[in-house]
Amino acid sequence: MTFRIRAARDEDLQPLYEMAKLTGGGFTNLPPDRPSLKAKLDKSHAAFAKTDDTLADELFVLVLENAQTGEVRGTCQIFTHVGQHYPFYSYRIGTLTQHSKELGRTFRADQLSLTTDLEGCSEVGGLFLHPGERAGGLGMLLARSRYMFIAQHRARFADRILAELRGVIDEAGGSPFWDGLAGRFFGMNFQDADQFNAIHGHQFIADLFPKHPIYIAMLPENARAAIGLPHPSGRAAMRMLEIEGFSFDKYIDIFDGGPTMTAPTDKVNTIANVRPARLIAIDGDGGEPVLVAAGRLGDFHCAYGKLRAVGDGVAIDRACATALGLIEGDNLAWVARY
Repeated sequence: MTFRIRAARDEDLQPLYEMAKLTGGGFTNLPPDRPSLKAKLDKSHAAFAKTDDTLADELFVLVLENAQTGEVRGTCQIFTHVGQHYPFYSYRIGTLTQHSKELGRTFRADQLSLTTDLEGCSEVGGLFLHPGERAGGLGMLLARSRYMFIAQHRARFADRILAELRGVIDEAGGSPFWDGLAGRFFGMNFQDADQFNAIHGHQFIADLFPKHPIYIAMLPENARAAIGLPHPSGRAAMRMLEIEGFSFDKYIDIFDGGPTMTAPTDKVNTIANVRPARLIAIDGDGGEPVLVAAGRLGDFHCAYGKLRAVGDGVAIDRACATALGLIEGDNLAWVARY
């Protein structure tokens, strides 16, 4: 069974909606709201249709498709330039150090400061794999396909890239971090705030969030414990980001306290190691396990395959070539699988 990544289409709205209902909350980029998902698809269509390679506020939505059945089983998103129309807020963890000569003691207090430091970055997000497909490296295919797309369209993306990981959510669907901090200023629970943000954007944060630093020691213990921790289901995603070269630089999500990972775009491992090649042959002789990408913008596809060097080009296996619609003489890009 072969899976491929492709650009999202209008007919993907229903499977996206069905997957959104499975996320369990706290998944801002994939809300279970049809109008919001339709708006995302419309914005993605506009981005795929734009042919000039300039940096702008765009969104690309990709889906994971079973190449045999056409069934959509996962999705991911790429934001080219965050914070251009609405502020992109994060909390930055900092430390205030003070010394008292009279007491002969130094006090260090950790603080959370509301910031827009990450404004202007690109963002990878919205990754969701259907629970029935969480095997065979499909999560890795979804994740790395975004970097393959960025490498193929580098001028459309910023020099720094971020990924927000969902934070700790309790069994009732609430957020200890939200309840201990922001919820006290908004008079709404986490689920309502998360849904409102997914549909209406961040402006209400600017209107109502406290602008002064928050002392972490003053938060409830369960809120403090959630700071910078990913949701249990996101631990594998965090490991994948670390493999790619992302790191946690003390930025956290303002809703659930989950970690925000960042990396220089050109130093993301997949982007740095993508190699262009010309397809010389299609055969079944095997080769190195790789990710293969082909096509630009709306014609972009990515899939696992096997590749070997042939003269001044490469050969790939027939299943991969079929999934990507490749014939001999076509150009492709590849990177080693891990």
